[in-house]
Amino acid sequence: MSSNQVRPARPHTGVTEDGRRLAQVLTYTRRGSRMTARQSAAWERCRERWWIPDEAVDDPAFDVRSAFADPGAPLVVEIGSGVGEATAALAAARPSYNVLAVEVWQPGVAETFLRLEETGAENVRLLSIDAVWSTEHLLGERQVSELWTFFPDPWPKKRHHRRRLVNTSFARLAATRLVPGGVWRLATDWAEYAEQITSVLDAEPLLDSAYDGPAPRWAARPLTRFERRGIRAGREITDLTYRRTP
Repeated sequence: MSSNQVRPARPHTGVTEDGRRLAQVLTYTRRGSRMTARQSAAWERCRERWWIPDEAVDDPAFDVRSAFADPGAPLVVEIGSGVGEATAALAAARPSYNVLAVEVWQPGVAETFLRLEETGAENVRLLSIDAVWSTEHLLGERQVSELWTFFPDPWPKKRHHRRRLVNTSFARLAATRLVPGGVWRLATDWAEYAEQITSVLDAEPLLDSAYDGPAPRWAARPLTRFERRGIRAGREITDLTYRRTP
């Protein structure tokens, strides 16, 4: 985006000409933002260190790479980082990469701060803006080395399926943001959603499955609360790995 252009309004901020809030179908709902005393303290202590304020992206000159100490490092994007269990561990193990974690739930962001303090990972920035909007308007084509989507909201009720993150339009958008050979790693504990994801990504010309079917579990990925919850419920965990075509 050139410096003389203005990005479209962030979700929840756009209004019509007569002042009404724009209706939008988002991949998430705003959960409660009430934090514990420990989380509140982490928020105040760490947000300037690891968090990109929502309003920062309203500047047409904003470049997400400039938020990192090394703007030229390969970029990893995690969508729906939750409480940061995977984020903190994986980023600490990859200090030569920048990791952008997208999470709209403020208590989850605060929990991530606590985990980042424990691991000492300085190569992480958190963004609390809708992932689809952010992918389209903040990430450039062929800019992302890896995309992680671990246990996205399955929206199990049929009437809510339109809110699912992985659909045909987002698959194309995400694929354009990956560098050639870049990897999209996914995991879900909902078999029906795994089937949908596979169908959608198999049909995307810019993506090739790295395996003939589901991928083996990525050994580097920590066992998170969402995965443990699925296992306790008796649901099978499906990992998928796709690569951007040349």
